Amino acid sequence: MNSVAVIGLGYTGLPLAREACRAGLRVTGIDENPSVTAALNAGRSHVPDVTDADLAAMLDAGFRACADGSPLGEASVAVICVPTPLDATGGPDLSHVRRAASGVGDRLKPGTLVILESTSFPGTTDDVVRTIVERASGLSAGTDFALAFSPERIDPGNGTFGVRNTPRVVGGYTPRCTTAAADFFRRLCDRVVEAGSAREAELAKLLENTYRSVNIALVNELAIAARAWGVDVWDALDCARTKPFGFQEFRPGPGVGGHCIPVDPVYLSHWARAAGTPLRLVELSQEVNAGMPAHVVRRAEHLLRQHGRALRDARVLLIGVTYKRNCADLRVTPAAAIARLLRQHGARVAYHDPLVDAWAPDGEPVDRAADALAAAADAALTILLQDHDTVPLERLPDHAPLLLDTRGRLRGTGAHQL
Repeated sequence: MNSVAVIGLGYTGLPLAREACRAGLRVTGIDENPSVTAALNAGRSHVPDVTDADLAAMLDAGFRACADGSPLGEASVAVICVPTPLDATGGPDLSHVRRAASGVGDRLKPGTLVILESTSFPGTTDDVVRTIVERASGLSAGTDFALAFSPERIDPGNGTFGVRNTPRVVGGYTPRCTTAAADFFRRLCDRVVEAGSAREAELAKLLENTYRSVNIALVNELAIAARAWGVDVWDALDCARTKPFGFQEFRPGPGVGGHCIPVDPVYLSHWARAAGTPLRLVELSQEVNAGMPAHVVRRAEHLLRQHGRALRDARVLLIGVTYKRNCADLRVTPAAAIARLLRQHGARVAYHDPLVDAWAPDGEPVDRAADALAAAADAALTILLQDHDTVPLERLPDHAPLLLDTRGRLRGTGAHQL
């Protein structure tokens, strides 16, 4: 297992490739986007968690990226780290996984370990990937090659936990496949947890993020209800978090974003419905979280009306437009839906985010304000969406004539809450 091919060089694949290089393995990266592979070979990383210095060390260790699957014929381990997004109908899109599996099968040699890391519903490894690889290669999983699922647990921007020190779950098509995958990941990770099979490992990944989705939906609903009741939900949460057992803190916000929480529950719901056992709580949680951007815009419209202004033609400043605090990631950020809805109501939208140089949700650029305080003073309404450390939060209330705080960071300052 000294030659590794990582298929998909995004936020999951590139950190994995880095860790494999550090473990002394010979690593080739494969990505169907030639601009990505050209930049990587030139020493420029497009993944914030992998610095150019990290990439330089990888290149020195022999790492190379290519846009075709030719290196798969020499690999003893092939790891599929491609996206599993939603399709145009809002359902699971396994097209990237299918193409990657076909590419692996075309060049598979006996004895190879094939691992799927891309998040998907139970049965994807055993039924979808196995069928494609076996058909293309003429080889049999569990006999001629090992097949396993090991979910990525990447947290973009997390400087504490990475590939090495985050426990790694593995589950194989057969017990021998599980053992082979576990042996591989023990070279890269401090702790490996063996699941009963690939299906349990697939479900574990969906459970991790659906758990977050459900609990975020709970506090989002509570925030809306508590305001109607005249109760400070943030104070209630601060009190509840003091309990040393039986409670884990989640905080309300303007919606969910990123690569996991808006997507993984859809894969879980799809699998459950296909089995005839719909997960009503999961589906309701998705509905609640998806509705938060509209709630933010309703609050904006209400606040402006209270102050004698209409949302139409009002200048609205969005502070922090990434989906996550202190992270430059814009994937599925709820700020995009909020900007869209504000524009549909006729508002003139601008944004300030020190981590985002340019922003064009739906392909329509939003004006960027370099100076948060000056822009807030000029706006009819300022909405705090993401509380980056680099934003002068404590000074916003002194400059913004009207301020809506969706993160509960400015309580007691005169800012209006979610």
